[in-house]
Amino acid sequence: MKKSLLILSLVAGMFSAEGQVVKHANIPWPQVKQQMRPWTRWWWMGNAVDEKNLATALSAYAAAGIGGVEITPIYGTKGFEDRYIDFLSPKWMGMLDFTVKRAAALGMGVDMNTGTGWPFGGPQVTSEFAAAKLVVQRYAIPKGETLKEAIVIKDEKQQKAGAVLQAVTAYGSDGKVYNLFDKVDANGQLKWTAATSDAEIYALFSGRTLQQVKRAAPSGAGYTLDHLDKPSVDAYLKRFDQAFAGHSPGVRSFFNDSYEVYGANWTPTFLTEFKRLKGYDLSSHIKELTGKDSTSMEIGRLKSDYRETMSQLLLENFTQNWTNWAHRYKSMTKNQSHGSPGNLLDLYATVDIPETETFGSSHFDIPGVRRDKADIRNVDPDPMMSKFASSAAHTTGKTLVSSETFTWLTEHFKTSFSQAKPEAEQLFLSGINHIFYHGTTYSPADIPFPGWLFYASTNMVPSNSLWQHLKGMDDYFSRCQSLLQAGKPDNELLIYWPVYDAWANPKGMDMPMKVHDVDEWLYPTEFYKQSLKLASLGYSFDFASDNMLAHAKASKGQLLTSPLASPYQTLIVPAAKFMPLKTLKDIFALANSGATIIFQQLPEDVPGLSNLERNRTEFKRLLTGLDLKSLGSGVKGSAYGSGQILVAQDIQKALSFKLIEGEKLSQSGLKFIRRKLNSGKYYYLVNHSAKTIDEWIPLNARGTAVTLLDPQSGDYGQAQTQSKEGKTWVKVYLQPGETLFLQTGSQKVGKMWTYLDKPGKALALNEDWDLHFTTGGPVLPADKHLDKLVSWTALNDSLTVAFSGTGAYTHTFTMPQKMQGEYVLDLGKVDESAHVWINGKDAGIIWSIPFQARIGKYLHPGKNTIKIEVANLMANRIRYMDQKHISWRNYHEINFVNINYKTFDASGWEPMPSGLIGPVQIFGYN
Repeated sequence: MKKSLLILSLVAGMFSAEGQVVKHANIPWPQVKQQMRPWTRWWWMGNAVDEKNLATALSAYAAAGIGGVEITPIYGTKGFEDRYIDFLSPKWMGMLDFTVKRAAALGMGVDMNTGTGWPFGGPQVTSEFAAAKLVVQRYAIPKGETLKEAIVIKDEKQQKAGAVLQAVTAYGSDGKVYNLFDKVDANGQLKWTAATSDAEIYALFSGRTLQQVKRAAPSGAGYTLDHLDKPSVDAYLKRFDQAFAGHSPGVRSFFNDSYEVYGANWTPTFLTEFKRLKGYDLSSHIKELTGKDSTSMEIGRLKSDYRETMSQLLLENFTQNWTNWAHRYKSMTKNQSHGSPGNLLDLYATVDIPETETFGSSHFDIPGVRRDKADIRNVDPDPMMSKFASSAAHTTGKTLVSSETFTWLTEHFKTSFSQAKPEAEQLFLSGINHIFYHGTTYSPADIPFPGWLFYASTNMVPSNSLWQHLKGMDDYFSRCQSLLQAGKPDNELLIYWPVYDAWANPKGMDMPMKVHDVDEWLYPTEFYKQSLKLASLGYSFDFASDNMLAHAKASKGQLLTSPLASPYQTLIVPAAKFMPLKTLKDIFALANSGATIIFQQLPEDVPGLSNLERNRTEFKRLLTGLDLKSLGSGVKGSAYGSGQILVAQDIQKALSFKLIEGEKLSQSGLKFIRRKLNSGKYYYLVNHSAKTIDEWIPLNARGTAVTLLDPQSGDYGQAQTQSKEGKTWVKVYLQPGETLFLQTGSQKVGKMWTYLDKPGKALALNEDWDLHFTTGGPVLPADKHLDKLVSWTALNDSLTVAFSGTGAYTHTFTMPQKMQGEYVLDLGKVDESAHVWINGKDAGIIWSIPFQARIGKYLHPGKNTIKIEVANLMANRIRYMDQKHISWRNYHEINFVNINYKTFDASGWEPMPSGLIGPVQIFGYN
C-alpha cells in the first residue's frame, strides 16, 4: 500500500469562527481535509436505499461538517420489505458505487463494513466454516472393563453441525494418562480396557458455536465466521471477491466491529497448530484445560499456552489475512480488536487504522455536565483502554487511530453536545485522532419524524432537533483532529504490557479482553496502576507487546519500535510475574545496545508449560547475572553493555535518576497530549476539572515563541511567555470544559493572544425577551413574550412541554458610548445548544459548557440587537408520541430498546428542561 494512503499532507490555512477555510500563510491552522473531520457509522436499514435519498442524506451530512460515512447494513423496518436490497447483489453494488462517487463529489469519504451487522458471518459461512467450540464428553470405565457405549456426539444440534471427534484421552486413578484416539473405530467404539485402575475418559469434539450474525441485513444472515481458520476466512471473503468482480469498490477502508464471537474457543486445526507453536500435545491435557479448577498454577500455565496459540491463530489467519485481502483492493483495514481472545496490541497493530470504542458515560467534574443515574454502568469508558489502540498506531508509525464514539452515552434522545464533548476530548487525550459517531441511520424523506433509527445510537440524524447546531461541534472536532493528526506522537516512555500474567489465569477457557470487563483483566494489574500513576505525574507513554519489543532497536540511547515511529527515552517494565524467555533476552539486547530499561521489579518466571524447565533455567541465569548495586533513593542498577538496567519499586525515582521529567503542567489540574512537529510541538490542553485555571504553566518543550490556538472558535495568537528554571512558562486561562492548543517553535504569528483579566460590571439581559419557535414539532407553539427566562416546560403551555426543535429569542440592549476592549457573552444555562446573531451578524454556535463566546467585534455603542436560536433535545417530543401511542418504531430483529436493553417506552419520562435558562450576561474586559 502506498504510504500516501496513510500519511496526511497538511497545507497552510485555517477554519474561521464560522467554519470556513481561510488561506493565509501566517495562520497556524492546517487546512481541514475529509479524514480530519468526524465521520459517522451509517446504518442502512434493510439496505432500503435509493439514489435520490442517498444524495440528499450525504449532502446534509457534508453541510453539517461530517467528513465521511462508514456503511453498515443491518435489519430493516417492517412494512418496507419491498424496498429491501440483498447485500452484495448487483443492485446493492450499484448503490455502493453511487455512494462512493457522490461522497467524493462532496469532499467526503466512504468506509464499508466487510459484512452486515456483526460479527463477520453470513450465508456463505456453512457449518464447515462456522465459529468453532470445544465440546467434551466424559465417560467412566471401572478397572478391568471396557466402555460399552459408542463415543459419538450426543448434542443433536452439534450432530447436525457435523461435530468431529478429535481426541480421546483416558485418565487413570493411578495417575497414568493414555491417548486413545487411534483405538476408536469408525462406529465410535473404544477398543481399550482399563487394565490397571479405574479410568475417566475425555472425548474432545470440534463443534460449532452455532452463533448467528447479530442484526443481519437482507442476504446477510448466517453463521458467524471461524476467525481462527484461514480457509474459513478465505471462503468468507470469496463472496466479496465475486461481488467486486476484480474491481476495487473505491472505499477508503474495510471495517470490522468489536469481536463479539461468543464461546468460539476452538478451531478444527487447533490441536495441530498448538503442537506446532508450543511443541507438546494438548490432547494429553483435556481434563486440565476443561476442568473447573480455577486456582492451580499448573493449569494456569496450560491455559496460557492455549490462549497464546489462539491469539496467534487469530492474528495470522484473520487479521493479517483480511488486511492483505483489503490491500489488494487498494483499501485499508480499520479494526476494533478489543473483545478478541488475543494480544490486543498486536491485533490492533496489524491493521492500517486501529479503532477503539467508548461505551457508556464518564464522570466529569465540569460543573453543569449532566449524568443521569440510569446512564452509569459497571465501568466508565477508560482512557487507558483506548491507549491500546493508540499505542499500536504510535509504535508502528501509523497516522490514524479512530474510535467508535458515544455508543450508549445516554438514554435515547437525551444526549447533549455538552455531554459528548468531554467524552471525545478524553479520547483525544488518550491518543485517538479520528472520531466516528455511533451513529447515523439512513432514513428516506417520506418517513415521518423521527425517521428510521438504530437501537444503540446517539442519533446523529437530520431529524434530531440538535442537528442544525451539529456543525459547531463538528468544526471543533475537525480543528482538534487537524492538529492531532499532524506530526508524530511525542511520548517519552514505552511501557511493557505483561499479557502473560493475564493469560495465566486458571479460570475459564478463552479470554476475550472486552471493554466491558476491564475491571477484571486490566484494573487489578500493576501495569494499569503504574500507568495511571505515571500519567498523573505528567508522563506521556505508549504500551508495547512482546512482539513489538522483539522488533525494537536501540539507537543513541533511545528505543525505536518502527522506522516510522517516534523514539522513546526508556522502557518501563511494571511488576510482572511471567515473562517469556525470548522477551527477557530482547529487553536485555536493547539495554546492551544502549537503551535504559527500568524494571519495577524483576519478573519471577517464564509462562506456560512449553520447554518449561529449560526456559526457566536460562531465565534465572540471565536474572542472577545482573550485578545490581544501590544507586540511592530506592534505585538499584547496573551497566549492561552500552545501556543500563535499573530496578525501582517507585518507577518515578528511577526516571528522576535518569533526568526524565514529566510535564509539571499536570499539577495545575490540566490534562494534555503532545505531538512533535518538524519544528516545535503541539500541546493539547484540556480542563476537565471543576475550577478555572488561570496561571503560568511550565513546558518541557523549549521554544522562542508559543502560539495559542482555540479549537472552539478558531481564534489564535501569540502567548505570553517567560523563561524560568530552565523551562518555558506560558500564561493560560481555561474555564471548566474549555480546551486550548499550544504550538511551540520559533515562528511568531502576526498577532498577540488577547488575555481576559477581571471583568467589569455585567450587563444583564434576563428580562424582556421575545420567543418565536422556528422549526420542530409536534406543532409549533405560539410566540411568547418573556418577562424572565424559564424552561419551555415551565411556560404553562402543553405545546411547549411536548415540543422538540428550535426557538429564537430576541432582545434589544444598549451599550455605553465608551466601549471596552473585548466583551464576552455568557448565556448561563442552555438546554441544550445556541446559535447567536448580534446586530444581524453571525456570532457563532455556542453549543457546550461554559456557553460563552467573545463578541466584542459584533457590538457597537448604543442600541444593539441579539438573536439566540436555542435547540433542545428530542426527548420531549418522543415522550409525547409514546403518551399518545403514536407509532414510530416497528423494526425487525431487536426492534428498539432502551439503555438497559428493555422495551423502549418514553411515556413515563419527566419532561427535559428546554430553552435558554440563563442568566444571560455580557462582561466587558479592558
